[in-house]
Amino acid sequence: MESLKPKLHLLLFLTLSHLAGGLPESLHHQTLTLIPLQHPRPLSPDDDFLSWTVDPALVSDLHSAVDSSTSLHIDLAHRDSLPSVNSTADDLFKLRLGRDAARVESLTTIAAAAAADRNRTPHSGYSSSVVSGLAQGSGEYFTRIGIGTPPSYAFMVVDTGSDLAWLQCLPCRRCYSQSAPIFDPRRSRTYASVPCGSALCRRLDASGCNLRRGACLYEVAYGDGSATMGDFSTETLTFRGGARLPRVALGCGHDNQGLFIAASGLLGLGRGPLSLPSQAASRLSRRFSYCLVDRTSPSSQPVTRASSLIFGSSAIPQSSSGVAYTPMVSNPSMDTFYYVDLIGISVGGARVPGAELKLDQSTGRGGVIIDSGTSVTRLARAAYEAMRDAFKTGATELSPTAEGFSLFDTCYDLGDKSVVKVPTLVLHFAGGADVALPAENYLIPVDTKGTFCFAFAGTDGGVSIIGNIQQQEFRMVFDGETSRIGFVPGGC
Repeated sequence: MESLKPKLHLLLFLTLSHLAGGLPESLHHQTLTLIPLQHPRPLSPDDDFLSWTVDPALVSDLHSAVDSSTSLHIDLAHRDSLPSVNSTADDLFKLRLGRDAARVESLTTIAAAAAADRNRTPHSGYSSSVVSGLAQGSGEYFTRIGIGTPPSYAFMVVDTGSDLAWLQCLPCRRCYSQSAPIFDPRRSRTYASVPCGSALCRRLDASGCNLRRGACLYEVAYGDGSATMGDFSTETLTFRGGARLPRVALGCGHDNQGLFIAASGLLGLGRGPLSLPSQAASRLSRRFSYCLVDRTSPSSQPVTRASSLIFGSSAIPQSSSGVAYTPMVSNPSMDTFYYVDLIGISVGGARVPGAELKLDQSTGRGGVIIDSGTSVTRLARAAYEAMRDAFKTGATELSPTAEGFSLFDTCYDLGDKSVVKVPTLVLHFAGGADVALPAENYLIPVDTKGTFCFAFAGTDGGVSIIGNIQQQEFRMVFDGETSRIGFVPGGC
């Protein structure tokens, strides 16, 4: 019997190690080349992204899609690349984290309010309609499009957490400063007010009516006190290359306030009926995708690489090989957000216990959304802490700092290193979608001195959010026709 004791002890050790997530020496690692935080490459005032226009002879309307190849390609730029930005790399990153915290608070507040109001009685009359989680106008990426006929060119924030598109309009009762001239609807041949009581007006969460003109009114309020209000209208949008999208419903804001940072307005890409993908469904098949280039390490990127947004058939990869698809999850309380089912997380090749984050269909609470405007992924606190602890256990060769940095609680001093090994990290989604993150998507520079932090945070707000740092270098495919979201590694 004595001879069995060593074997029993070994068996017990192996069992406990397996329950703890795997043996430390068996953890999978990957290499990260360390590049300290750098200033994003600014766009010059004469950059083509900022200045393109369309020859009137080249414009053509996008009609109902008979041709399955119908698509739109749009360039995106990060807000930190605006020519007017004049801050250090450290300051820009701190501002980004501040905007991020405000946006997450708005998103979680909206999700919680929607769940609480799930059984509320529909109301009438003019009142504030909270449509978006765009805290401080902080959608991180923007594009340039033409509004009206002839087109006036405007910089619009693109946001998967919003539905309604809107822009500032003359005459202004109150307008914030923007880089392009404010749109004047009186100079457009295709501008039209939406009538009160029309089906389109009724799609607003809450609407009002200018009785004198018979015009539908809209109002959008954001979590930080920013707001826009004015006439609900339809207008033609013109995209690079000359493609025109007629009769798009949008808000023409005459009274606006907030920190929208040079942009003329917002282009909502959410899942609700008033978003651009939904409105253009008959012409662009309710499909779009984007790919976001890492904006923190510009010296490692060729100038030709840029973030992009594609609408229509070209948004979907022709081959499903290499694409990880997961079903969209419907939240009966909130139709704007793109919910997915995160069924697990692996760190170093070992599954982390307690990292499942399901939406409660009976209450509309919890769950996980994919959001283009949130930078840092937030996970329900218990799941985050389990993942973080597994990462710390596997990151044995990294020197932890005594304190965290802003919202990050796990940071390392890597100023004396050029390359490190870090545990691998895989997000497991329903439908068999296993998304292996590149190391630079979860251990990121936060200053110019060589401090790197684990780029996740915990939240007690209910909803978890997959942010754009974790989405970098993936083409994110939103296929509304088949209700699925795809991850294409290296899709930029």
